[in-house]
Amino acid sequence: MASLDSNRSAGFYVDGAWRVGSGGNFTTINPVNGSESATFSIPDQIELEEIVKKSRASVDSRVWSQTKWHERARVLDRVAAIMDTRIDELAAAQSIGNGKTLKECRAQSQAAADVFRYYASVAETFETSVTTQRTQSLTLEINEPVGLVLAITPWNSPLTLEAQKLAPILAGGNSVILKPSEITPHVSIVYTGIFAEAGIPENVVNVALGNGALGEQLVNNPAVDLITFTGGTAAGRAIAEAAGRRLCPVILELGGKSPNIVLADADFELAGKGCANGIFSGGGQSCIAGSRICIQSDIYEQFKEIFCDLAEAFRFGLPDDQEADYGAMATFKHRDSVHSMVQSAISEGGSVEVGGYIPDKTPYGDGAFYPTTVISDLQANATLCQDEAFGPVCVLQKFDTDDQLLELANGTQYGLAAGIWTRSAKRAWHVASAIRAGTVWINTYKELSISTPFGGFKSSGMWREKGRQGIAIYLERKGVYWNFENS
Repeated sequence: MASLDSNRSAGFYVDGAWRVGSGGNFTTINPVNGSESATFSIPDQIELEEIVKKSRASVDSRVWSQTKWHERARVLDRVAAIMDTRIDELAAAQSIGNGKTLKECRAQSQAAADVFRYYASVAETFETSVTTQRTQSLTLEINEPVGLVLAITPWNSPLTLEAQKLAPILAGGNSVILKPSEITPHVSIVYTGIFAEAGIPENVVNVALGNGALGEQLVNNPAVDLITFTGGTAAGRAIAEAAGRRLCPVILELGGKSPNIVLADADFELAGKGCANGIFSGGGQSCIAGSRICIQSDIYEQFKEIFCDLAEAFRFGLPDDQEADYGAMATFKHRDSVHSMVQSAISEGGSVEVGGYIPDKTPYGDGAFYPTTVISDLQANATLCQDEAFGPVCVLQKFDTDDQLLELANGTQYGLAAGIWTRSAKRAWHVASAIRAGTVWINTYKELSISTPFGGFKSSGMWREKGRQGIAIYLERKGVYWNFENS
């Protein structure tokens, strides 16, 4: 990556180099201490059109799309290998943006490298289908790149979430414009340098930095063939509406309000630790956080005591604290939003069992930290039971019968994930089958694999990322009929 003058700021990446945007500047804030971490620029309308034009030209030239599958696989393998040598740099780039601990960021850096390595292997083995012949012609299913993809990514885990989009997009032979969150643009700068070193051709990956208004311009640009978005449900709905007006396909991975279900026969220690990790790891800033713990009434008081003890022991810390379980919230505004939802829960009759305050002691008082928080005694229709807090906050709910449980578990607009804790295989299967969620964990939580499809029901999104179909969603399927007798 070509370095920028210290008095200038990166704004957009095109023609294999970072350039300064003319549409104004924005400054990122380190949420650990409130200091300014970096200043970036925003491309103006003319520069944004240049990004789109150059990206479109890379599609039309077919330089990357016509590269053989195994050759693209080789490039992605090189990406993974280079990432392996730059784990600490990638980790630092994420941590300074969203306040995660370096321990968590290093793990995510390695996971991101493994994503590129996985999709290299998928590209190597991806096949064209010869379909069942029902006419005089040989019939084939041909997979071709969809073209130019707009990838809009969030701030909570840019390392892995950008990798999970970029790797299959590139493996399928597409070009991509990456629009990262303005809170965490730092990772994209490191990524572009890695892609160039690995041999991805210029303008196959371009980047535009800026806020939602810039993203909206890209969403509405007719040169974009497909949009993939990970983020909040409200923003996803707006993108889908805009894209729908021009019949542009959209892949959406949106919010969640996932239940962790603790049945009476569960292993309490296993369930308690699993629930705590499922909501509090990463500071609860995860769409799959199991932020509703539905507990069978017979064991409610006993399990509540165990879980609250575990929640109190789960602690935040500075980025280099090896003992910390999670870091700061990504922004001060977001920390305040989380706290506001806790205060709202109290006003709706909730009881604070653990946490529920903004730390004011050194060294945490200067940062956007928030403690693990447990709320009880809320009705199922309370705001915190229905909407994402997107922080280390969970609610305890009780149920008696399986019918009550399913009404409770399915009783939100979301359907992203769920956890079930029980020793009964029969009951686990019964509950899992009835829950409308894209991922269900049984006697575990928040285990993720790049080889397994991921996505949500209802307002949690549409389509599935990851797995072999993680490439297929970025491909057009073409049917070919070939009558050899007439050839």
